Amino acid sequence: MNTRDFYYDLPEELIAQTPIDRREQSRLLCMDRYSGGTEHRRFFELPELLREGDCLVLNDSRVLPARLIGRRETGGAVEIVLLRASGQRAVPARKESGALSVESGTGDTSERSCVWECLTRPGRKTRIGTKLIFGGGELTAIVTGVTDGGNRLIKFEFDGVFLEILGRLGKMPLPPYIHEELEDGERYQTVYSRYSGSAAAPTAGLHFSNELLDQIGARGVHLCYITLHVGLGTFRPVKADVVGDHKMHPEYFIIPDETAETVNRVKAGGGRVIAVGTTSCRALEACADDSSRVCAFSGSTDIFIYPGYTFKCIDGLITNFHLPESTLIMLVSAFAGRENVLRAYNEAIRGRYRFFSFGDAMFIG
Repeated sequence: MNTRDFYYDLPEELIAQTPIDRREQSRLLCMDRYSGGTEHRRFFELPELLREGDCLVLNDSRVLPARLIGRRETGGAVEIVLLRASGQRAVPARKESGALSVESGTGDTSERSCVWECLTRPGRKTRIGTKLIFGGGELTAIVTGVTDGGNRLIKFEFDGVFLEILGRLGKMPLPPYIHEELEDGERYQTVYSRYSGSAAAPTAGLHFSNELLDQIGARGVHLCYITLHVGLGTFRPVKADVVGDHKMHPEYFIIPDETAETVNRVKAGGGRVIAVGTTSCRALEACADDSSRVCAFSGSTDIFIYPGYTFKCIDGLITNFHLPESTLIMLVSAFAGRENVLRAYNEAIRGRYRFFSFGDAMFIG
């Protein structure tokens, strides 16, 4: 299967530049994954599509203000995006699938320095040994290495707590297709976000308000959470001509005991497990066995889901509309069929739906 098979033509004006006023007012294209049939709804109608005993699995990762703008010590502007803390070692945990790996070590986490893998711009001006200054000197850094993929390892030095300093100096790392400044950074966070660590938002969750979550819970639907820190994979285009040649970047995630227990209980009772977002889907599928049981886990996954994959856990998926030829549209196509998905996308284009991070959503079941 070729990457080109997942291309579609999207008018630029349909790329949402700002969030709508109320999260739950976004449009919702519902699709039957087997027949390809569609129905047009609003997101606030989601409770009507759920059944008592179902389970929604949401990603409670919180986006770091990971975009820093500063200067090189020798002069000249520099912009970086923090991707993940360095020092995480990969040890195979499931050799039969190659999907999971255990994390050990978190890099230098003292209150005076830490090392992160970063995207940098301009890359050619951030060679090893380049010194960087942010916030008038409140935060300084030096490039200490280059990864195989060309990202920089940067050691930050400071006096205080790094995340607090980042909160003062950093900006939200919005995707490159968003050209508007975000007035309220919380609109790029889900209302249930708890654990900081993502370089991009798990955007399917942006449509939920606290009131909507209460309504869903009142219908007897279980709400449970995983944490997957969205990292480099979100930013990497698929450059391989053949889909299977693409390599995913590992992303750290946690499935707590209570989430695994709830998911397994719902599956055993005949309820549906509905992943909110491709991140929740990947975490669940990485930890599910052939009998559909999910294990609690803390580690990394580089699982790549594309057509031909056999789903072990999820029965439904809530997701946004994704970029052409991206790993995300490949995952959705694996779940619902490439032809069905591309036909639904073209229907959404004709209906003037909003696309990508601040855009509208799909419910696939």
